[in-house]
Amino acid sequence: MRAANANATGWNVPELNRARVRELALGAGFTAAGIAALPHANTDENAERFEAFVQAGRAGTMEYLTRRDAPGKLLRARVETPFPWARSVIVCVAGYNPDAPLSIAQTEPGAGWIARYAVTAKHDPQTGEVQPSDYHKVLLKRMKKLEAELKQELGKFEAKAFVDTGPVVERSLAEAAGLGWTGKNTCLIDEKLGSWNFLAVLVTSLPLEASGELRVADRCGSCKRCLDACPTGALTGPREMDARRCIAYLTIEHKGPIDESLRAGMGRQVFGCDICQDVCPWNRKAPIARDAELAVRPDLVNPALDWLAGLDEAGFEAMANGSPMRRTGLERLRRNVAIAMGNSGERSWEPILQEWASGSCGGIVAEAASWALEELVNKHKRS
Repeated sequence: MRAANANATGWNVPELNRARVRELALGAGFTAAGIAALPHANTDENAERFEAFVQAGRAGTMEYLTRRDAPGKLLRARVETPFPWARSVIVCVAGYNPDAPLSIAQTEPGAGWIARYAVTAKHDPQTGEVQPSDYHKVLLKRMKKLEAELKQELGKFEAKAFVDTGPVVERSLAEAAGLGWTGKNTCLIDEKLGSWNFLAVLVTSLPLEASGELRVADRCGSCKRCLDACPTGALTGPREMDARRCIAYLTIEHKGPIDESLRAGMGRQVFGCDICQDVCPWNRKAPIARDAELAVRPDLVNPALDWLAGLDEAGFEAMANGSPMRRTGLERLRRNVAIAMGNSGERSWEPILQEWASGSCGGIVAEAASWALEELVNKHKRS
């Protein structure tokens, strides 16, 4: 690990060794890890793709994706823009594929769906206690451990660790680090691990030991199941997404009323969406995650819509505190539940929808509930 490289001042700088970094990453609790030198081979191509995505307005209201520096460069297009000292990036993977049903599997009427990444919990093997867990915190703690061990071996160096919070495009960096290819659903896919994986990034000022590119060949082939399965047409082409049509964006990030033309396609999804990954052939044999800090919460798999609808502020806090679900808040969750109820065709939901439509829970909830009531009536007429 201590192989040295002379910098501009003539001082020797330690270099990162792929095998050693991977060893430390696995010891910190990750499933896999890789390193990419900066700039990597596809830096220009990825930057141009991201610029086009933003210019087309496909980021929707996610302003954090469109932030620019003083000269006008997109911060997320190139790692070197926000971090001019960066020489390499370590990308770590943690699997979250639970031993639980898929969203596309047959289920009881009246069940909603919460994306698999958000139904994680810490399981204490000694007490049996189950507490909600947020992958951001779990993985950042592991990445900080990795950073500390590297500094203990190599000495001080500049570093920044991120889990979905930094001005970087994790998927592109993971691809450059040899951890998979970008699938047609825009997710990172690994031949053995599939795509049910979290990504954590450590940007460093250390160079990478000389070695060839480790890019993985694209193995999606002619398959387009994800494109065909997306119910709102968010996947506008292979590896192209319009976030404004994505159910994950609509149910989590979008703060206002949801476009009526997209509501039927949302089905029973109340927080996020897994459909494009559920249908991916590479996930058929993806290993079940055995991570005690990212274990499944059975109560949030196919949750009953009436239970979700009955949550008040205290109930929502108890359910979502310490979980990624807290991001959406109770008002938006109710909006999403109302739409799922409207899509269900179940007229038993009418009393709660009428209460919400009266304005008791806020404007976006009332608007969604009014739509849902009308949808239930129309479905009944058509049946």
